[in-house]
Amino acid sequence: MIFPVKGMNLHYMSEEMVEEFVTVESIFVRGRNCLALRAKFSPLFTDYYLHLMQYGLRNEEIYDSLLKELMAYFTLYMVARPWAEQHAWTVNLNTPVVANLFVSGSSLTESVVGRVFTQDVKEPEENTLYSTMLCKGQEPRYSVVPIPGASPAQWVEEFYKQSEQRTARCIELPDECYTMVTAQPDADEEWLNSLNQEKMAHLEENENTRVLEPRRFRFYCGCTLDRILPTLKALQEKEKDLFQGENELEITCPRCAAIYRVTRENLED
Repeated sequence: MIFPVKGMNLHYMSEEMVEEFVTVESIFVRGRNCLALRAKFSPLFTDYYLHLMQYGLRNEEIYDSLLKELMAYFTLYMVARPWAEQHAWTVNLNTPVVANLFVSGSSLTESVVGRVFTQDVKEPEENTLYSTMLCKGQEPRYSVVPIPGASPAQWVEEFYKQSEQRTARCIELPDECYTMVTAQPDADEEWLNSLNQEKMAHLEENENTRVLEPRRFRFYCGCTLDRILPTLKALQEKEKDLFQGENELEITCPRCAAIYRVTRENLED
């Protein structure tokens, strides 16, 4: 559910206080044949809150926490994948809440975006993750994975097990730092399954590691009124009156929940 924002200081959360992008480190763990991904997500979360405040929106805490954690692990997942792919997940939940969580992004655009749907959500028999992967020159790839558990970390680990057919561990560290370790061929599965916060916090001290090329991301959708208008103009030809007697039509971006107000004159241009 979304509420107007009250009592929040935009100046306090100005862009000058945080970096614009999140930098995701890729670390290959030699001898374990595992890839570790790690990033501090404060900049992305700040952009997410600034975006909500721009449109006078606010998610309830439980939805907000789930979406932020899902965006973090989804971003790490994209870094574990090839550069040229675009990914989108929709998580249809019946626990811990009934909602749809949507996240999408790409390393090519250095962006990730997400939003929560709480109205008119069909309650599934079990939590389910719907995944889409797009890559130029290839057919889209889809997967549907049941994801038991009540946390995004559990969902992503189960997604890896079923869709990627390998092990992954998702571990949150202090100060909005999230980590994910994925098995590569001939991985040390016993070591991977033994990972905890303490081991992840001291990974480079205790393991032989090699840093790979980092990637960076920001919370960004790219939607504009100009991009939305062609779709509305096409609908106008089929519907007698999109405005239902009103002077303006309020449109919400399905990717980021941005709100646009469209007038009849907009569609006549």
